[in-house]
Amino acid sequence: MLLSSLRTTLFYGCRNVTKGFQHTTRSPQPRQWLVKRGQSTITVEAGASSARVAATVPNVATNRTVGRWLIGCSGLVVGAIVLGGVTRLTESGLSMVDWHLVREMKPPQGQLEWEAEFSKYQQFPEFKIMNHDMTLPEFKFIFYMEWGHRMWGRLVGLAYILPTVYFWKKGYFTRSMKGRVLGLCGFVFFQGLLGWYMVKSGLEEKPESHDIPRVSQYRLSAHLGSALLLYSASLWTGLTLLLPIHKVAETKNLTQLRRFAKGTGGLVFLTALSGAFVAGLDAGLVYNSFPKMGERWIPDDVLAFSPTLKNFFENPTTVQFDHRILAISSLTAITGLYLFSRRMLLPRRAKIAINLLTAMAYGQVALGISTLLLYVPTPLAAIHQSGSVALLSLAIWVLAELRKMPK
Repeated sequence: MLLSSLRTTLFYGCRNVTKGFQHTTRSPQPRQWLVKRGQSTITVEAGASSARVAATVPNVATNRTVGRWLIGCSGLVVGAIVLGGVTRLTESGLSMVDWHLVREMKPPQGQLEWEAEFSKYQQFPEFKIMNHDMTLPEFKFIFYMEWGHRMWGRLVGLAYILPTVYFWKKGYFTRSMKGRVLGLCGFVFFQGLLGWYMVKSGLEEKPESHDIPRVSQYRLSAHLGSALLLYSASLWTGLTLLLPIHKVAETKNLTQLRRFAKGTGGLVFLTALSGAFVAGLDAGLVYNSFPKMGERWIPDDVLAFSPTLKNFFENPTTVQFDHRILAISSLTAITGLYLFSRRMLLPRRAKIAINLLTAMAYGQVALGISTLLLYVPTPLAAIHQSGSVALLSLAIWVLAELRKMPK
């Protein structure tokens, strides 16, 4: 009996010792689990914090988005330039005799509205002097040309302003980029006001003038020049955000090539701007021969106006002569840029840009000569104007490829 009690006591004692040992070895596990859980919580919170920082700070991805947006906006500006040129060539720009930001977005709907609009047009010089036998269907054509140009301008404005607000709230812009974007949006507003200021010059009565009604060539040049500036700034900014800078050694030849490219780009811009004076004065119709102007290299009436400076902006002969000189100078400069670049080891993209610029320059000169010899047919003249924008675009691309690495 005593032996049996002793055996039972020893059995339960060993069993309790074993349980105690197992409990002791397992007790650290909850603490390890708490440590791991704390580490995971810290990691998750740190990742979320990093994600929030990445979402608010401009980075490569946001720069790419902004760059593509600006390239798209510059494409819309090209559309406005081309459509404006066609509107000018079809003599449709004076068909809408008033300007309203919202009300004119809806064109005339019924017969009565069209007749009322036509009646307003009949009160202005273009109808009285040039189009006094115009019918209502013919008026509808020129009205829709000008209406389409104005609506396209409003589309350009929305394409700049609405994404600007969105990207600004998202924090996609750096401090310097905010200034650039605000400048671009302000330029869009200025461009619209300048367009109406230009149209008003063609609606004014000029009893002392025996010339056909047309807009002021000064205002036309300002309107086109501001559009080209808006386009160039948008394209340049977009390309610098999208195209990485080439890591090439800074040499004397590269510095000279970069300066040469800047001067050539400025010459291309000036040539395109001089085309506005040619269009504004119908100077493409005065000497339709090449390379000579009539029977002479320099025509007799090139300085017919007094004072002399007036000839460069108001004499159709001088304006066409200047445009020829600028075009030939641009072609010569681009050819020199191409030959100089052949002596250097340049990145592949830069070589492609220079080659395309050279090819486009010769094509543009051929278009210009053809337009002149064929007495300025509307389709060819529109292509020639579009070619000037294409040439300017390639010049800007070359400059973007050759830009310096920031220090």
